[in-house]
Amino acid sequence: MSVFTGAGVAIITPFNEDLSVNYEKLGELIEFQIAGGTDAIVICGTTGEASTLTHEEHLECIRYTVEKVNKRVPVIAGTGSNCTETAVYLSQEAAKYGADALLVVTPYYNKATQKGLIKHFTTVANSVDVPIIMYNVPSRTGCNIMPATAVTLAKEVKNIVGIKEASGNIAQVAKLMSLADGCLDVYSGNDDQIVPLLSLGGKGVISVLSNVAPKQTHDICQAFFDGNTALAAKLQLEAIPMCDALFCEVNPIPVKTAVNLMGMNVGGLRGPLSPMEEENVPKLEAAMKKYGIL
Repeated sequence: MSVFTGAGVAIITPFNEDLSVNYEKLGELIEFQIAGGTDAIVICGTTGEASTLTHEEHLECIRYTVEKVNKRVPVIAGTGSNCTETAVYLSQEAAKYGADALLVVTPYYNKATQKGLIKHFTTVANSVDVPIIMYNVPSRTGCNIMPATAVTLAKEVKNIVGIKEASGNIAQVAKLMSLADGCLDVYSGNDDQIVPLLSLGGKGVISVLSNVAPKQTHDICQAFFDGNTALAAKLQLEAIPMCDALFCEVNPIPVKTAVNLMGMNVGGLRGPLSPMEEENVPKLEAAMKKYGIL
């Protein structure tokens, strides 16, 4: 059984004015997502600024989210690191807190070989009993999980069950699907490619767009699952200008700005991320108005 199908939100981490984690606001965001039909909550991912959280903050965000969600939807905890030992530690702690699955990114900066990736993911997966979703995002990490590597891991490690594919390379995803032959659940890591990945057999999306449009993102997936591919394609295409606006600067700068524009007061960004460039804010606002969320 898949960890989830549909649209999982890669949820932002809200901060107070002093840039400490605002757990009360995180609770509000979780409720907003569940009310909007989000199919899973992904906490402490790239969009959640996990790379700037201390280990204590990281784990407390996971613990808080698991408790707040209270089994209403699956909670997937980001526990990846460029250090295998650290990824094992975060994964074991998240599993203790009751996370339903773990999202483990490829080691960044180190740029492991494919053999190194197999050892890394195998070591992390063998340290816990919960399902693992690998996260392939070469533009961020400088490291690409090749299709054959992903399939080898899925076949040889029982709890490696999925991959978030954010390479943006549809040909690579098609190759992956062909080799996997159903042994690996594939989720889109790009909001502008949800329907293309679903058409190849994908299970859904781990989404930035869902932060501001949970219902719309869920509906793209649901229309496809319901067999209404024409509607799914229409909804996907309608979302493209919004997706473009959310990635006009490095994620999560635009999406956090967008959530603030919606009046949710989620605070600023931790360094090295900086506030959105002034000339881009009106463009973001215009896209939000066109998409009907502002």
